[in-house]
Amino acid sequence: MSRDLTPGIVTRRGRLRVYLGSAPGVGKTYRMLDEAHRRRDRGADVVVGFIETHSRKYTESILQGLEVVPRLTRSYRGTEFQEMDLDAVLARRPTVALVDELAHTNIPGGRNAKRWQDIAELLAAGIDVITTVNIQHLESLNDVVQKITGIPQRETVPDEVVRRADQIELVDMAPQALRRRMAHGNVYKAEKVDAALSNYFRVGNLTALRELALLWVAGRVDEGLRDYRATHNIDRVWETRERVVVALTGGPEGETIIRRAARIADRTAGGQLLAVHITRSDGLAGASPGALAEQRQLVETLGGSYHVVVGDDIPTALLSFARAHDATQLVLGTSRRGRLNRFLTGPGNGQTTVDLSEDIDVHMVTHEFTGRGRLPSLGRRHSKRRTAAGYAAGLALPALLTAGLSQLSSLNLTTVALIFQLGVVAVALLGGATSALLASLVASLLLNYYFIPPVHTFTIDEPNNLVALAVFAAVALTVSTVVDRAGRLTSRAARATAEAETLSTLAGSILRGADALPALLDKTRTAFAMDSVALLDRGSGEVLARTDSESEPATDRVESEVPVNGDALLVLAGRRLPAADQRVLTAFAAHIAAALERDRLATVAAEVEPIKAADRMRTALLAAVSHDLRTPLAVALASVGSLRSPDVTFSDEEQGELLATADESLVKLARLVDNLLDMSRLQAGALTLHLAPTHLDEVLPRALDSLLDEYAPVQPLDLDTAPPVLADPPLLERVLANVITNALRHNAPGAPVLVTASGHLDRVEIRIIDRGPGIPVEDRDQVFLPFQRLGDTDNTTGVGLGLALSRGLAEAMGGTLDIEDTPGGGTTMLLNLPAAVEPDGEPDMVAREESGT
Repeated sequence: MSRDLTPGIVTRRGRLRVYLGSAPGVGKTYRMLDEAHRRRDRGADVVVGFIETHSRKYTESILQGLEVVPRLTRSYRGTEFQEMDLDAVLARRPTVALVDELAHTNIPGGRNAKRWQDIAELLAAGIDVITTVNIQHLESLNDVVQKITGIPQRETVPDEVVRRADQIELVDMAPQALRRRMAHGNVYKAEKVDAALSNYFRVGNLTALRELALLWVAGRVDEGLRDYRATHNIDRVWETRERVVVALTGGPEGETIIRRAARIADRTAGGQLLAVHITRSDGLAGASPGALAEQRQLVETLGGSYHVVVGDDIPTALLSFARAHDATQLVLGTSRRGRLNRFLTGPGNGQTTVDLSEDIDVHMVTHEFTGRGRLPSLGRRHSKRRTAAGYAAGLALPALLTAGLSQLSSLNLTTVALIFQLGVVAVALLGGATSALLASLVASLLLNYYFIPPVHTFTIDEPNNLVALAVFAAVALTVSTVVDRAGRLTSRAARATAEAETLSTLAGSILRGADALPALLDKTRTAFAMDSVALLDRGSGEVLARTDSESEPATDRVESEVPVNGDALLVLAGRRLPAADQRVLTAFAAHIAAALERDRLATVAAEVEPIKAADRMRTALLAAVSHDLRTPLAVALASVGSLRSPDVTFSDEEQGELLATADESLVKLARLVDNLLDMSRLQAGALTLHLAPTHLDEVLPRALDSLLDEYAPVQPLDLDTAPPVLADPPLLERVLANVITNALRHNAPGAPVLVTASGHLDRVEIRIIDRGPGIPVEDRDQVFLPFQRLGDTDNTTGVGLGLALSRGLAEAMGGTLDIEDTPGGGTTMLLNLPAAVEPDGEPDMVAREESGT
């Protein structure tokens, strides 16, 4: 398609190309500029809308020779910032525009808050755009990246924006190579390299981010392949990725075939394991819910996923699931049915699946339970096909027996009658009592006509033969009825067992205290073979919880409602439930009511816990105040009282000493009261924060001024070059004062306490380093508990609130306070705070969203 260059007339939408990086510094911007040179050399009109070089010489050198649209300067809070001039790029109307840093936040005042929205306008104007983004800035991976790196990403872009790109190219680099690039100064300035390598750019972090990027891109490729196959109506499996489906019946062989399927999936890189259980639409009859729950847990432990599909034709449903997930291999266990069972009932699900599998490889896994099943209990309610087979057997089997036995003249009448009797029992097993009655009638007539003298007539000469024939008919009818009744009782017993196991599993999930409600709804849906199960609020109709089947919903589905309690209603959508299932469903509803009540009690307990914690805090506070407040107060009162006493005359030196003692005691008292008040506000959630960019070299002197002169000196290092932090200045001063006081108290005599700071990405790490005895790893959590003085024997040094308060204040400001070992001995308190963010949304430091070289 062509593009009309007349303003306002566009005949096509622009194409978006994204260079996706696994980490800052892998070379996204360099690759984008290299692509721009190639397109320019081919005659395309290429301009640079916005490029961030980060003062990297290689990036700056390759930028030469490209037309750059002048940037727009905006003022914000007294500072000028440069942004992409969107209107200028639109007016220039190039064929291709380069726009770096897709996740960037624009300076307030423009018409778009995010750069990806600017790019959307360029695309709508018919301009092709090439851009860059790192994997950590995708919205869906934001929490995952934070868990890996410990650093939250404030700059994110919706995944859908990147998914809609016409082309996504991964820019990848091995972690070791990226670290070497950083060490050579090609990513950060020299003074930032050490901090970066020891924090965000650790090998483990880079490896995990690289895997995230590879998996995300692989997923997008998979989506594109599925769309292509759907567009071109391609139904056959394309073996682009090994996907192994294992069929579970809930039988004892499940663990064996799951492990076998997992080994098959692990043979190739990126292999997927999917387990599926096909449940019939006739409700609870069938698999053991307890066994299926254990097998599901094993599948998930091995890295697979578990699915439940409703279908009466098991082979068809199984293969439909496999083809829907583009499976390449299907794993089934060999049948547990014995030979007689297979002879009477025909080929099983496994053989039928093999016959219908076409291009899907089917593995039949042998196990110790193969062929050890019992005779079939076929007297229960049969399918129409099996009932018809029973009638056919009732007519054909006696005829076949007659044809065979008539050739054996050596058999007497008794033997022949017993053989006919066995045939009637076989028909009863296959088709039930009605077909057995037909078989006994046909067998009686044939026995009379061919084997009771006079043969070939229905006349009976001997009374004994008449009695024998009557007994034969009676016994055949009785046996067939007993067999049919036994089958029905067996079916009922199996159903009762399944119900008991299901209810036992439900009770166990509640007793284990797990997140029971979603699991209960899912078990309800699978147990009753429904399309969906929802829990509704009876008053408002609001959906409290819901679970849906993966299979297509039935066209004639109905809804069943069961009250759970006075406030909730259980709604099942799918097949019509028989009366027997309604009884069990009531028990399910009772379990769900119990789960709701447990959740309510847990919520109440959670609401009460802060009150209990506050009570414990007040109790400990009163116990501590009884001594620690009294001591400095008593000393100050004694000093002031002595000075005011008319009975004693003090020299100037003595008066100065008494005043210094009173002042020191009052300073201790003021600090203690401040700590107690702040801790109370923290516990009550009433602490008010006023966050602002704060320079450490301004806060630390004020913190040191509040310390007593008797302490050894504190030595700050490089605080003037550290980036500002986003903090409440008075609270940060309190945190530093408390942590430094603790370090001085435990420091080696005469050794200074070091305070250093370094910035990396959007965080600033402040280290308070002492040379004391250190803190054992097992005791490090205890030092942050209120009223703890770990290892102290001097009760005059405080109530043990300093570190507890410091951690609470740090967390309130979005930071952390942790303990590390000091190399050579001692303790390092690591205070990690957010870096002050520029109006463009990035930290005030070199490590903004990187493009690499």
